[in-house]
Amino acid sequence: MQIFVNILLTLLIFIVIILIHEFGHFITAKLCGVKVNEFAIGMGPTLFRKKGKETTYSVRAFPIGGFVSMEGEEGPSDDERAFSNQNVWKRILIICAGAIMNVVLGFLVLVGMTMSQSSIVTNTLAEVRPDSLMAQSGLQAGDTILKVNGRTMFVTGDISYELMRDPDQNVSMVVRRDGEKITLDSVRYNTKNDGGLGIKVQAVEKTFLGVVTYSAKYTVCIARLIWVSLVDLVTGQASFNDLSGPVGMTQVVGEVARVGWPNLILLLAFITINVGIFNLLPIPALDGGRLLFLLVEAIRGKAIKPEYEGYIHMAGFIAVILLMIAVTFNDILKLFKG
Repeated sequence: MQIFVNILLTLLIFIVIILIHEFGHFITAKLCGVKVNEFAIGMGPTLFRKKGKETTYSVRAFPIGGFVSMEGEEGPSDDERAFSNQNVWKRILIICAGAIMNVVLGFLVLVGMTMSQSSIVTNTLAEVRPDSLMAQSGLQAGDTILKVNGRTMFVTGDISYELMRDPDQNVSMVVRRDGEKITLDSVRYNTKNDGGLGIKVQAVEKTFLGVVTYSAKYTVCIARLIWVSLVDLVTGQASFNDLSGPVGMTQVVGEVARVGWPNLILLLAFITINVGIFNLLPIPALDGGRLLFLLVEAIRGKAIKPEYEGYIHMAGFIAVILLMIAVTFNDILKLFKG
């Protein structure tokens, strides 16, 4: 029974993310005067279809994506409202709108979550246990952690992630102490210690501006994770086995849901922001790949031939599908291995 609940929760999360993403493309296209032929949630056979004044709205069988079909999107059109007949900056805005809406959704979720808390945590240390490795490395109560291993720390989540990913558990830090920046070249710690790291962070009174600022910083923190993860994959610090697809995500959703609904809502923010940022990567078939071609057009003053662009996007689409299949197969193997 629990597995079905996990699947339903995962589907619900993905449907919300897909809906907000495609709505971003849709509403921006409409505002830019572009004719939208179809707005679809899901892929494959049509389960439901309703014809509007101009646009057909449909729900497809497989909730693994969605699309907004614009007039002239796949080739030339004589319609003056066609996507292909708009200036390049309008087309760039429409292409980016889906990812932007994903990030905005994540930000708003974080605002709601932060508003529900009694206070806001900071990067300033309220306490450093004297017998901890961090205290022995020079950290003191009152220090505000600004950087870890050269990377700016926006929220405590940044600090936790950076400490977790360092294989040597020995990092450099830049802290603000008594108004001055101090560099600590070797801060040691032990994440496996049952007593924790031996530090506690300060919390401040919640204000509206504080909530918005904290939520914006947290959004940047989450958005940056995808770039850091890609670097880790390229450098070998992370492996293919660390990737998860829909099957692995179902397991994660189930584990998070058991902890509590607030954590599940936070996971929604995490996933939607990551989906938005991932979509803007310059990979053919993704929004970022199309954005790259539009930027080249803006610089050259001339578009690349549609057939060439089509071939490249098709190759990218096949590569993405193959990657999804491989990741899903790996997720299934991990389930059987326990």
